[in-house]
Amino acid sequence: MPNSSIERILILAKTYPSPSSKYMETSCVAGITDKGLMRRLYPVPFRLLEGAQQFSKWQWINVRTIKAPQDHRKESYRLFVDTLACGEKIESKQNWAFRRYWLEQIPSFDSFGDIERSRIDDGLSLSLLRPKKVFKLEIAKAKSLDWTPEEKEKLLCEQTQDDLFSQEDAERDFATLRKVPFDFYYHYLCDTAEGEKEYHHKIVDWEACALYWNCVKKHGSNWEVPFRAGLEDKLISKDLMFLMGNQHRFQHQWLIISMIYPPKPQPQEVTQFSLF
Repeated sequence: MPNSSIERILILAKTYPSPSSKYMETSCVAGITDKGLMRRLYPVPFRLLEGAQQFSKWQWINVRTIKAPQDHRKESYRLFVDTLACGEKIESKQNWAFRRYWLEQIPSFDSFGDIERSRIDDGLSLSLLRPKKVFKLEIAKAKSLDWTPEEKEKLLCEQTQDDLFSQEDAERDFATLRKVPFDFYYHYLCDTAEGEKEYHHKIVDWEACALYWNCVKKHGSNWEVPFRAGLEDKLISKDLMFLMGNQHRFQHQWLIISMIYPPKPQPQEVTQFSLF
């Protein structure tokens, strides 16, 4: 395959499909190669996104990729699903040392405004944001409680583009994909030249949506209390940062595609790590 290559990629983001808005693409898988290059990968079958048995965040995969011909964002690559092989996972019990090493290879910013300027100047479309303070989780009802016919069509169209997956396979994968009837947003502060500035962005991390379904399963209509305990109390108490990704058609639109939450570093903790 001309211009394609096998790459080793550490998965950093799996997003829950969001086809309801004209500004939002349906799903995103993103990571960093072992050479330190950021990658946005598609198309990925829903069956590889859902469930603990599939590849997860912080897991290495080996897969053949090629630069996406119709997506000019420099990090966007098509993958060949039949070449995908899952590798080892970097567990958090390693005291985050190896995870932090790879986080340090990602383009990182302390202010969302700097991310947007880098997009305009350099075409950046994936980056790590380290906000000064995350202070609120907003929960808003989605416009519809279930997939509309238009949303379903968009999801299935993504899965069957370029005849990579059959309509039958796509519909079988889609059958177990439930729509989350709420939207989640983090509100946070960043330092700017003009002082502190507040931002908020939608969370589309698969992890947040999986937590929602787990809370509904265990607590029914009282799901919000344990859900907030996870995303608002637990995560905000950590060194919470966001992997931000923008949209193909509306590149000024950004989403939190992955929540990354190492423990807060101790004063004596070494900030640079080596793989050897």
